[in-house]
Amino acid sequence: MYEPIRTKSVHTPADHADDFPHRSREEELDIQLAGHLAALLAVTDELDLGAAGDRIAEQVARLRGAPPARHAGLTDAPALALHRRAHALAGRALVVAASRADTAVAILAAERMDAHTAAIAAATAPAAPSRLVGAL
Repeated sequence: MYEPIRTKSVHTPADHADDFPHRSREEELDIQLAGHLAALLAVTDELDLGAAGDRIAEQVARLRGAPPARHAGLTDAPALALHRRAHALAGRALVVAASRADTAVAILAAERMDAHTAAIAAATAPAAPSRLVGAL
């Protein structure tokens, strides 16, 4: 009445599970962290923050073993949007850096978050009311 199953189930373990290379958790976190930092570097370069970009590039090079490609791929996005994007990317890098206990990157990411928070606050702060000379 029923036809027997002729193929192996997807739930059975593979006979040769060791045929492909596996990465350790630390290697996976290194790859993820380098990706977040590379994205942050792209936004930092677009904002033309040279010294900060150089520090980020050093960390990407340390994690990847080679210097990152840097280019001026401009998106023509407003500075406020770029600062918000950079803040989010720095936050992601901070989370991964804390997970892998990379103090240097965690400090760098926290500093970048603070810098972008200040830039966002300065851009969104209401203008001070002007006072006329001699007015009370």
